[in-house]
Amino acid sequence: MSASVIKVSASEMKKIQLYYQSDRLAKTAPYTLFTAKKNQTTITAYQSGKVMFQGANAEKEAALWASSGTTPTAKKAASGGDPLPAGFSERNAIGSDEVGNGSYFGPLVVCAVYAERTHLPRLKEIGVKDSKMLTDPQIRAMAPKIKALVPFQLLTVTPEKYNQIQPAYNTVRMKVALHNQAIRLLLEKIAPQKPEAILIDQFTSEKNYRTYLQSEKNAVTSPLYFATKGEQYHLSVAAASILCRTVFLEELDKASKELGFRVPSGAGNPSDLVAAKILQLGGENLLGKYAKLHFANTEKAKKIASRN
Repeated sequence: MSASVIKVSASEMKKIQLYYQSDRLAKTAPYTLFTAKKNQTTITAYQSGKVMFQGANAEKEAALWASSGTTPTAKKAASGGDPLPAGFSERNAIGSDEVGNGSYFGPLVVCAVYAERTHLPRLKEIGVKDSKMLTDPQIRAMAPKIKALVPFQLLTVTPEKYNQIQPAYNTVRMKVALHNQAIRLLLEKIAPQKPEAILIDQFTSEKNYRTYLQSEKNAVTSPLYFATKGEQYHLSVAAASILCRTVFLEELDKASKELGFRVPSGAGNPSDLVAAKILQLGGENLLGKYAKLHFANTEKAKKIASRN
């Protein structure tokens, strides 16, 4: 998937906003003014004055505004690495992603999805895209359709298991192990088919990933690619993200039902308050069943619980 970035003045940004008014998407990410979809291209305008164009016609769409700002430049897909090969978004590819790493409550979920080029039109028809642009109800509704269409492999590490592993495995090493295992198991499922590419939603440098990979049995070393916001470069990553998110939400629902009160996602103050409540109910043993104890939230919750 090609991408171009330009920087424009405030007055030109207003013109761009007006031009894409009818093409805007409902949900926007932090620090953005809007996100739109037009001519097979996703347009994201940032508060910094930059506008990113991604998709089949990115360069053509960016050229409409090139005279307004800097000359469009190809955006590198992999942080610090080379751009993905031309036509990457149309390849038969495995994409992998994870959800739950930054949430105090809930599991760490990793998923790998194999999407052949013949699957891509149907995935688009279903509505598969960056999960951050979708509501939770949309994600839940989409997941069964994805599962019925493409091969996938889900791995779920419950908070209880996470707490057992975490002292020996730092977060990055744990995720490397999980991504590798999900990809390896999926490769076994689809054999003798082989993907043209394996795209990992980048959470560490490729060098760091491969260093940790050396510690894993049956390491999958090629054809690996890495890209931040990988869901924007291949629908397999977007589909994997949606499946991960669905499992994560289901596990939070399960925890809420078991405890009798809502268990939040994230790692903010609401999580501290709920953790304090759990500590009062059953101490750290009970909390460890639902939360990743090495987060700073644990100590904050202990202080809140001691005051009540």
